[in-house]
Amino acid sequence: MNDIAFLFTQCPHGSSSGREGLDAVLATLTLTKKIGLFFVSDGVVQLLPGQNSDLILARNYSVTFGILPLYDIIQFYVCAAALEERGIPAKNQFLIKVNVLLPRDLRIMLNHYDQVITF
Repeated sequence: MNDIAFLFTQCPHGSSSGREGLDAVLATLTLTKKIGLFFVSDGVVQLLPGQNSDLILARNYSVTFGILPLYDIIQFYVCAAALEERGIPAKNQFLIKVNVLLPRDLRIMLNHYDQVITF
């Protein structure tokens, strides 16, 4: 089976994109364990703890990212430039342990995957 990268580009709860991406990751686990998650642009917000989606009557799915290491998914990459643009410190506490990479290094890492699916 191919190595698959999931690229998260959207804020949580503003659309169903992040939740659908996470569902796709969980479904793909039945086919392969060679999965990497990449968070760029507004997607970096997916990993921030303490999200309260109750105010918009949405389910807080973001805590589910925390269980992915139990399924042997340990490749999590976050764009350093996207964090900086949003005023999020790279040493911030995220929902999962992440590797913060410069954009160039992130693109190099993405090239190691056979398929890239964007949400």
